Amino acid sequence: MATPMSLNICSLPSDPLLHVLSYLNYDDLCRCRCTCKRLKELAGEDELWKRQSSIWWLSTSCSSSTWRRHFKEQFKNLGRYIKSYGVLYRTWARLEAFLAEHCPRLLTSIKAGATERELDEIEVKIRYPLPNDVRCSYRMHNGQKLVGPGLMGCMSISNHMRSEYLLDLQTASDCFQEYSGMYGCLPLTLCIHTGCSQFMALSEREGYLRGQVFYPSQDHVVMGPASIDQFVSGNNFTDWFTTHVQRVVQGDYPIIQERIYKYLRDPDCIAVTNNVTVTVGTSFCPELSTVNPPHYFFTYRIRMSMDKSVSPEEACQLDRRYWLITNADGWVDQVEGPGVVGEFPILRPGTTYEWTSCTTFNTPTGTMRGYFTMHYLKTGQPLKVECPEYHMRAPPTCSAGDRRRISSIPSPEEEEVMREATVTGAQLRLNGAPCHSVVDSDEEPMTSEERQNPDS
Repeated sequence: MATPMSLNICSLPSDPLLHVLSYLNYDDLCRCRCTCKRLKELAGEDELWKRQSSIWWLSTSCSSSTWRRHFKEQFKNLGRYIKSYGVLYRTWARLEAFLAEHCPRLLTSIKAGATERELDEIEVKIRYPLPNDVRCSYRMHNGQKLVGPGLMGCMSISNHMRSEYLLDLQTASDCFQEYSGMYGCLPLTLCIHTGCSQFMALSEREGYLRGQVFYPSQDHVVMGPASIDQFVSGNNFTDWFTTHVQRVVQGDYPIIQERIYKYLRDPDCIAVTNNVTVTVGTSFCPELSTVNPPHYFFTYRIRMSMDKSVSPEEACQLDRRYWLITNADGWVDQVEGPGVVGEFPILRPGTTYEWTSCTTFNTPTGTMRGYFTMHYLKTGQPLKVECPEYHMRAPPTCSAGDRRRISSIPSPEEEEVMREATVTGAQLRLNGAPCHSVVDSDEEPMTSEERQNPDS
């Protein structure tokens, strides 16, 4: 009886082995190099590292003598951000391209990236570690100048205006919160008109989830300055920022006079009646809302237009409006009256009329629908133009009481140990200590196993 042959992966030809290796990430390739001389040689093939450079650093050209050395140099500079770099780099690139075409003035307000040293100095100053995705984004762009329109969106109604700027690191750290109710919270945005900001929680001491982004809201039911409720706008920086940019570049927000207006437009929220098209965008106003007591303030922007191909005889004028307003509990209110915002607009072929108004609910969500009574200018004959049903939704909320009940809150002593470790680590990096495991050799990145077994 013949003795069965033992199967050794290294006995396979090079081509199938390289195909298998092409499915591994950079870390696994380094581990493969610690197994045997043949895999050490194959796992160092330039095509494999070209692919890794393309995946993780989005590289299209090699800046070194080999792709593996190129990967290593990128890793030395940005290695701690490798999980966030690709997503955030693409996001910033898409935003810059969009702003260059639609909002060039806004593009000029975006600052150049911060250095690793500046980021470490901020951590020493606030005594909290910044999440890696926050650091990565600020390496690309250090917020914006407090001039012109805000990058994080605008909203205006009557005499109320909001324009949110993405803060630079220095300004954000100067406004770092260490008082009861907002302990360990870093502002990411600021509206200089209203004082409204979005904060990121860096501490769990008061029940916040670390990395969560939110608008604070004073709780007027639970008395005391420490009773801060939340309108949660993102569970982490990457989700928060990429969601905003995606909505901007895909046209969910209107661009008006080079400003990003945060009136979220549902593509299905459209009605065409008698050659008149009506669309609606909605915006939530956290600075005018509260969780307790429940008071949710929304604004909406309606766009009414008539196609230029329509006959001039179809020109018409708006006379009255009618609204059916329903909250999440099914409570219904009806509103009707002359005109809209005190005006009686005329629509002719190729023209558009837009206006902004507002409403409030005692529930986080609600709907509005209705119609406009109009008449043809030529004949005086009346017509009814439908307005589609549109939904208004507040962000998820978390009350101060709920936050303390559901969260595992560290003790002040545990918090202080973490803060001291943050300062120590940042100061070591400022003094030149390495912050990752890539060797300083000019040859290639290696794992700790590879360095311990240089002859393998």
